[in-house]
Amino acid sequence: MTTSSSADHQADHVTDHEADPGPTPDAAGKPPVTSDLPGSGLPGTPSAPPPRSARLGRNLVAAIAVGLSLGAVILASLLVQRQAFIIVLAAATAVGTWELAGAFRRSNQQIKVPLPVLLLGGQAMVWLAWPFGLRGSAVAFAVTVLVSLLWRMGFGARGSGANAADGFLRDVGAGIFCAAYVPFFVSFGTLLVLPEDGVGRVLTFMICVVASDVGGYAAGVVAGKHPMAPRISPKKSWEGFGGSLLAGMAAGALCVLLLLAGAWWLGAILGAVLVVTATLGDLTESMIKRDLGIKDMGTLLPGHGGLMDRLDSMLPAAFVSWALLSVFVPVA
Repeated sequence: MTTSSSADHQADHVTDHEADPGPTPDAAGKPPVTSDLPGSGLPGTPSAPPPRSARLGRNLVAAIAVGLSLGAVILASLLVQRQAFIIVLAAATAVGTWELAGAFRRSNQQIKVPLPVLLLGGQAMVWLAWPFGLRGSAVAFAVTVLVSLLWRMGFGARGSGANAADGFLRDVGAGIFCAAYVPFFVSFGTLLVLPEDGVGRVLTFMICVVASDVGGYAAGVVAGKHPMAPRISPKKSWEGFGGSLLAGMAAGALCVLLLLAGAWWLGAILGAVLVVTATLGDLTESMIKRDLGIKDMGTLLPGHGGLMDRLDSMLPAAFVSWALLSVFVPVA
């Protein structure tokens, strides 16, 4: 679970970009006239797309090297012993939770989430899905939410002054979001790998998202002209999304047919839904970063930013993959 999807997503992370501070009014109180230069994050009328060299990104080689290395770790864990993949998921959960909590803390809002509670609860969600299935991860999620509420109550009670409990809903909401967005979504990766054909299910899920990413990036660089969401992610284009859709559907059809012995047309549907899901996941994290006023979730991976900058589209796609494959290719 180490790559993200949709048009020009790689360029978003390997080129310089800043969070959207919004236009600054002039002395007369009127907002300045701006143009939405791709990558600038400034609202306004979109201008011409950037040169191809700019869209390729200055850290592309490092990004590819890191991506291949992470992919090799995942593939090795699946081929040696499929349950070993859960160790990879648990590690990704811990790092992703730590990065997201750090991003909340670094933001101008200085959001405080119960990191120890989220780290422990996140491991429970991922590992309890092994013996107890969805019920295990759901119970662990509920317990994590309850403990987070108690943690924030204690923090406010120990404060002083009339505003000691300010931000209770903000902090609790951020903590619950963190628990759902990272470990609970990751736990569906555990559910994917548990059946006898779990290796095929995980590979289908990951290959579809990777194909979406590669197809969208290639199409966006070559032909991207019409921005998809210029106020959220300026480099994403509808042409790139089309490339993602074609690549994702082709990958889904082949994977479901060859790895899971299912109907190819069901695989094509799976691929299309995963492309849409991964794109929305990518845009969601872009919106989170703009809201928090940060560039990347972290600096762990050269050319990628943080691990969360790679997990953004994989997280919701893991749930959708588990749900659709449970229907399209039922477990024997």
